[in-house]
Amino acid sequence: MEIPPHTRLVALLGDPVSHSLSPRMHAAAFRERGLRWAYVAFRVRPEDLGAAVAGLRALGFAGANVTLPHKVAVCQLADELDGSAARCGAANTLVFSEGRVLAFNTDVAGVRRALDEEGVAARGLRVAVLGAGGAARAACVALGEAGAGLVTVVARRTPAGQALCDRMREEFPETRFEARPFEDAALREVLREADMVVNATPVGMHPREDESPVREGAWLRQGQVVFDMVYNPPETRLVRLAQQAGARTVGGLSMLVHQGAASFELWTGSPAPIDAMKRAVGLLPAGV
Repeated sequence: MEIPPHTRLVALLGDPVSHSLSPRMHAAAFRERGLRWAYVAFRVRPEDLGAAVAGLRALGFAGANVTLPHKVAVCQLADELDGSAARCGAANTLVFSEGRVLAFNTDVAGVRRALDEEGVAARGLRVAVLGAGGAARAACVALGEAGAGLVTVVARRTPAGQALCDRMREEFPETRFEARPFEDAALREVLREADMVVNATPVGMHPREDESPVREGAWLRQGQVVFDMVYNPPETRLVRLAQQAGARTVGGLSMLVHQGAASFELWTGSPAPIDAMKRAVGLLPAGV
């Protein structure tokens, strides 16, 4: 990739990153705004994260996105956390400013705006959140801010799920947070009672598109909202199972665009060209 002189750079740090649509999306946004910026993706192992962040800062990068598995660990490398990152204990966006590393969580806004765009109001709902990592933390904060009635975190790592719920109870005392193990019997029970299901795990992500965190469509039901935060492929196996069960579905592409738009605005100080970003990832047809 040849980068013209005097180009401002932002990066994506994750493992893996080959599936990411963010480089394409941000390239379209920079073109639309006439900015000489470039977005590059780097595969970074967990043990190399500190060196990678220090390297970007030393090289004069404007900022970075951070994806799995680094969203929690990167908070320890920041000089300052914004409110959402502090609430989550996870960050997905870095801004390098005057030698300092500022960390933000735009996933929270991404979840909220994706649900708003589909006309889904979480206030008072019973929500099952699958997973306990960085994406799950953002989902829980967004749901707490929206006034969800009950959020049940279903996680394979039971201590992580319990720790997340303990953290969220302190942040949002008016919302009930409960942790359950990611076992078939518990999962079926939680899903049967849930008004909304949020998949905040990478299960079903390319190249393992045949997988789903919910093995049976019968575990879902008509009238539910099923929000899969996985965006590649755009229609996951979980989304297909939910549609077959009569549930209303929200895909991960909308969240990708909206969290990316918030990151774009933090880096550039310019309004994000939402439609151009949607066209770049296939949410809008070309020419619209």
